[in-house]
This record gives sequence, C-alpha cells and structure tokens, in this order.
Amino acid sequence: MRTRAAILREVNTPWSVEEIELDPPKDREVLVKLAASGLCHSDEHVLTGDLAGLVASPPIVGGHEGAGIVQEVGAAVDWLEPGDHVVFGFVPACGRCDSCVVGRSNLCEEAANYPTGLQISDSTARHHTTDGHDLGLMCLLGTFAEHTVVNEASCVKIDQDWPLDKACLLGCGVVTGWGSAVYTADVQPGDYVAVVGAGGLGQNAVQGARMAGARAIAAIDPVEFKREKAMEFGATHTFSSIEDALENSEPVHWNRGYDKVIMTMGVGSAGDLGQAFNLGGKRSRLVVTNLHPTTEVGMEVPAIMMTMFEKQIVGSLFGSANIRKDIPRLMELYLQGELNLDDLVTKTYTLDEINDGYEAMRNGENIRGVILFD
Repeated sequence: MRTRAAILREVNTPWSVEEIELDPPKDREVLVKLAASGLCHSDEHVLTGDLAGLVASPPIVGGHEGAGIVQEVGAAVDWLEPGDHVVFGFVPACGRCDSCVVGRSNLCEEAANYPTGLQISDSTARHHTTDGHDLGLMCLLGTFAEHTVVNEASCVKIDQDWPLDKACLLGCGVVTGWGSAVYTADVQPGDYVAVVGAGGLGQNAVQGARMAGARAIAAIDPVEFKREKAMEFGATHTFSSIEDALENSEPVHWNRGYDKVIMTMGVGSAGDLGQAFNLGGKRSRLVVTNLHPTTEVGMEVPAIMMTMFEKQIVGSLFGSANIRKDIPRLMELYLQGELNLDDLVTKTYTLDEINDGYEAMRNGENIRGVILFD
C-alpha cells in the first residue's frame, strides 16, 4: 500500500513529507493507522546527528511517540485484532530477554535493533521510498506516518474510549519524565527536588515529583513560558539557570541541597551535568534522563564528593518504567484527574506542518506539539 510519511533524508535538513510504499505485516507484526504522534525532542536529535550510531541513519521515517488503530495483524499475533487501539512504547518489550524477565523491560534487548531501524523479526524493511529504497524507522516505529508496520513487542493495547490524541504522549515523554521522578529518582514524601529543563520531559518529572509527595520542586529553565507552565504542573519554585538555582536555593531546601536532581533539558552537556551535580546535598541522586550527543565523552564532576557525601549519578531510560504497566496506569490517572495531559499539548499540527512544529520547539514556544492525522 501507499501512505505518507515524514522522512529525514540527510542530517541537518528539514523533514520531507512524501508518499512511501508500505509492505503488509509479517510474522508478529502489526499494521497501524496513526491517529496522533508527539513531536518529541529525540527526533530533533536524529535531525542534528546527535544520535549517530544509536538509531538508523537517514533515510529514516521519524517519530516514536504515537497511538493509533490496528488495521491488520501478521501471523502469530493472537492478542491484537483489527479495530484495537494501541499506544507504541518507544522501547519494545519482548517479555523473553534477560532484562524483561527480571522486570526491566525498559532495557529490552530488542532495542539493539535501533541502529538498523529494521524489523525485529527478520531485519528487513517494510517501509520503502516510491523508487524502491529501504527506509529505517526511528525506534523501530516511524510514527511520523499515516500508517506504519511495527513488531507486536512495541504495542500496548488500550481501551477504545481513551482519547488517542492524549494517549500518544504516553509512548515516550510523559512516562519518561514521570518515571524519572517516581521510579529512577525514587522521590519520597518530603524530598526537595530540582528538575533541570521544563519541556516535555521536565513538566512530567515535575508532575511525578508532586504526586510522589515532594516538599519542594524547583523547575530550572531559561524560558519564562516554560517556568510559568511548570508552576501549573506542580513546581513550587523556578529558576532561570543552574547558576541561578545554586545562588538562590537556600530558601527552598534550607541549605541542605536538593535530595533529587533530574536532568531533562533538551540537549545535555558534560558542563551542565557537572554544575547540576552541585545542586544535590548529602546522599543526593542525580538522574540523567535527557540525551547527550554520542560524540561526547566524559563528564565533569568532583569524584571526591561522591565518596564524602555519598552522592549518586544514575541514568534513566523511559523513566525506568514498564510500557505494559505504566502506559495504562498513567492513562487512568489522567482520566481520574490526577495527571495533567491536556495542558502539555501547546499546539497541534498536520503532518505537512511537521517542520513548523519543530521550529516552535526550537524557539521554546511548545511544551509538546502533536501531529493529528485524519
């Protein structure tokens, strides 16, 4: 069949919206008609080349934060059928590898296929240009398309009355940010929390810290609009930079330092990480959720303080969450009025407006842009 998709043909060029050829699903694969896809910063990392070697090289169909309706299932898929609604988890969860069976499905070994962008089942492509060249997929998904074919390991079935334009956000940004606070940082009632970066990830880290019972939550971002939004999502204080927070946080944590520091800025750097390390107090935990360029090596932290103050630095992929448990859980929290998804979406776009959406993100105008498909 033919469908339309946003393709990155070369690094540092705009997304190209064009027709592609899409093969039917094969063994353990599913054809899905997309309803909505979030414009996550991780796809911007693909465009800039910051993820070189970790995801498929151009030409690649972008998008990894999506939800839609199953149109067709391949052989051996016995738990999904046409008409089912699904959210994609940007990390597949096969349920069989060592990571999955010990409860760490966010580290599923099937993600090793990311650099190829090809199907898990047989390492071939289902997506092709109209002149016959294979296309890779961002995170094995390619949600910047009207239709896509994915492995069943990437699908989470949800109730058909749940809104897909909000459910799509749970495929990456919401669960990643929320889980960074609740699971990876392990925020406890009464903790002092700093969230560095108040975009799509950061706002949800703020929500997670609030729901976990943090006493004070400082949102740090240079963009005033994002600082104001963070207050709506549960922040108690805001600062314009890490330096600002280092100089003026004493009234927040009574000179004890923050218990948890969560890094959710758009592009990480060794220098910023080293500065943020100083925000934490004794036995503090610094959580690195945001992506750093693959070319970056090393980070600048005073190792003596890790020993003397028992400080920790930990990484967080998908917020240390589980797609099958946490995507439905957070959707239920949204429906119960406990989790705010509505105000995360600053503006919606058509597929043809994808470059406008990313330009707005670069300018700090969006918390999250969302593509809506017909």
